[in-house]
Amino acid sequence: MQLINAENGIWLRVVNIRGGKGIAHKLRQLGLLPGDCTRVIRHAPLGGPLMIEVGGRVIAIGRGVASHIEVEVSECASL
Repeated sequence: MQLINAENGIWLRVVNIRGGKGIAHKLRQLGLLPGDCTRVIRHAPLGGPLMIEVGGRVIAIGRGVASHIEVEVSECASL
């Protein structure tokens, strides 16, 4: 499933990042890599960004970028 379709508050593991080198590079700068655990904190209204938690930090990513991130439900709550 894509991160854009994930429900709020559910822990997810990043499986793959589809797209070009630009998207992968930007997500690496933000600290989001395949294998990392994340969760959606909130979907902003009116097509705004997603607020996600990664490594104890909350970051905002656009919906277009979120649609390129493949995730799966995981037991990451112990982080």
